[in-house]
Amino acid sequence: MKCLMCESLSLKHICSSCQELFLTPKLYKRQLSNGIQVFSFYKYIEIKTLLHTKHTDLGFYIYNILAQKSFTKFAEEFTLEAEVISLAIDDSIDSGYSHTAILNKNLKSQYIKPLYSKLRATNSVSYSGKSKLFRESNPRNFKLSNFRAKSLILVDDIVTTGATLSEAIEILHKADKEVLFCLTLCDVSNA
Repeated sequence: MKCLMCESLSLKHICSSCQELFLTPKLYKRQLSNGIQVFSFYKYIEIKTLLHTKHTDLGFYIYNILAQKSFTKFAEEFTLEAEVISLAIDDSIDSGYSHTAILNKNLKSQYIKPLYSKLRATNSVSYSGKSKLFRESNPRNFKLSNFRAKSLILVDDIVTTGATLSEAIEILHKADKEVLFCLTLCDVSNA
């Protein structure tokens, strides 16, 4: 097959050279209005085309590459005194896979234990390209399934306005859970 970026022959959808050249993550930080920190690995504009594959079969491979370059590396370097869990936002299976579950799975380490199917949206409205007002007027209405752990890392693919993360954090706080911080693949505000 050919690399999606340089069109060289490659055994991977994005060759190792292009991964190194174009997909080396950096750490971007922002704070939500509730004080929770959000750490992102890419600027949205840098990987926009790749992100648009998420609802296709190709997206499965692209999200795995991006997750290995960022979330896996983060998990390898992350240390804490006690194990915490990671929880993906709405990891329901659409298009044959869940892009947020891929990210969450790549956080597994001796300090981070990913949990699945615990935070699901009951409103499936698309936020893509929508305004902050639209997002705030159409909440995800998350349903939280019970789990024992108290402290967690919240995972999503893109942070735009922060409305989705803030809504999820509010639900988790009501259930007496502590969100240590959020991890996202990319941040739109750092474009």
